[in-house]
Amino acid sequence: MKAALLAQDGSVLFEARRPTGREHGTDAVVTAILDFAADLAEQGGRRFGEHPLAAGVAVPGTIDERNGIAVFSANLGWRDLPLRKLLGERLGGLPVALGHDVRSGGLAEGRIGAGLGVARFLFIALGTGIAGAIGIDGRIEAGAHGYGGEIGHVVVRPGGPACGCGARGCLETLASAAAVSRAWAEAIGDPAADAAGCALAVEAGDPRAAAVWRGAVDALADGIVLAQSLLDPGTVIVGGGLAEAGDTLFTPLRAAVAERLTFHMPPKVVPAMLKDTAAALGAGLLAWDLLSTEVTA
Repeated sequence: MKAALLAQDGSVLFEARRPTGREHGTDAVVTAILDFAADLAEQGGRRFGEHPLAAGVAVPGTIDERNGIAVFSANLGWRDLPLRKLLGERLGGLPVALGHDVRSGGLAEGRIGAGLGVARFLFIALGTGIAGAIGIDGRIEAGAHGYGGEIGHVVVRPGGPACGCGARGCLETLASAAAVSRAWAEAIGDPAADAAGCALAVEAGDPRAAAVWRGAVDALADGIVLAQSLLDPGTVIVGGGLAEAGDTLFTPLRAAVAERLTFHMPPKVVPAMLKDTAAALGAGLLAWDLLSTEVTA
């Protein structure tokens, strides 16, 4: 878990990290979240002489932002968790905003990261899976049902590898860090091989690694071009573990996107700036937004 105290302008006053404790079960995870938030609020009092005015929490899985419910998380084991209510009670009635981790990360990248000043952007997180967020004028478009930006489940290879969502050929089955790890492990016959090792092998000129990497880059470029046709973002921000490969990823990706476009204006394809703190910072921004909304109302 990553957490931060944020000033109203988005500047970070204090940061901290703790394990989720998920090996101890769902109840232990929820307790850890509540304890972490309470300790962070106390840090505000001790360090700055005043307690936070609001709190934001960003979690993975399916969420109901309107009602403050963490609906489902396979990784953390909960269903229909009234997280906003629980956190508000623990923090003495403090206003609490609940957000999705990737959309919150996209919000932070858009306001204080790589998308600063960009009116329309697409944020893509390349991790174990692939998720995304659609940025419009400083906010994130969640969609009618809360699934906006799910570029990882755009089908780029019809009839391709089976995806956990039930479809075949989804982008995340081909271009996520997990997908690259699987393909590289198979190519060299080493079950322990991973995407980071593949990137290093690409840089070293290994043709097997180059073939694996090209397959992932081509699939990702196809997904970005599809999104460009539908959304026309000015910038595509790519984050997550795979983006740590730097130019090894971005140089061929930019070229692959450009060569696929016909009449569309190409987007800028840039690395994310906030790394693994993006979701925590986005949660803080959601908290400030909540206060702004209350003042306006």
